[in-house]
Amino acid sequence: MRRRLYFLLPDVTSARQTVNDLLLARVEDRHMHVLARRGTELGELHEANALQKSDIVHGAELGLVIGGAGGLILGLAIVFAPPHGLELQLVTILIAMIAMAMVGAWIASLVGASVPNTRLRQFEADIEAGKILLMVDVRPARIAEVRDLVRRRHPEAAGGSLEETLPAFP
Repeated sequence: MRRRLYFLLPDVTSARQTVNDLLLARVEDRHMHVLARRGTELGELHEANALQKSDIVHGAELGLVIGGAGGLILGLAIVFAPPHGLELQLVTILIAMIAMAMVGAWIASLVGASVPNTRLRQFEADIEAGKILLMVDVRPARIAEVRDLVRRRHPEAAGGSLEETLPAFP
């Protein structure tokens, strides 16, 4: 499992130099993503994708829980007040929960795709002001090493904050 570090950099040149230093420190390119103001030319830097920019994952998680709870209620209602002439098993509750959880996750992820990532709210003003957000996914054992490298080589970089959790499929 990887953890995500956030660094705010003043411009694209500084972001390129930081990424190059991290590459030399053997942080894989696919684990570094950049978010900038719309229209900023990033060159060869990897722009953050939809999973990182939007609230798809958070929406899916929320929809899964709400859909599962709704499925539980629906399943209980169907089993204990079945339609006329049907005799249902308790497995109906489980089936309703799973089906509603899947539908809830799907619908909520569609909604989440149109909402900016809530974890990035703290950086919105800086990004709109022209700064570059560098997101680096590292193993927990390398967090201190990567923070130290960026702080030592790039004093202009602000942050180094750690995201509490990282989605399983970034």
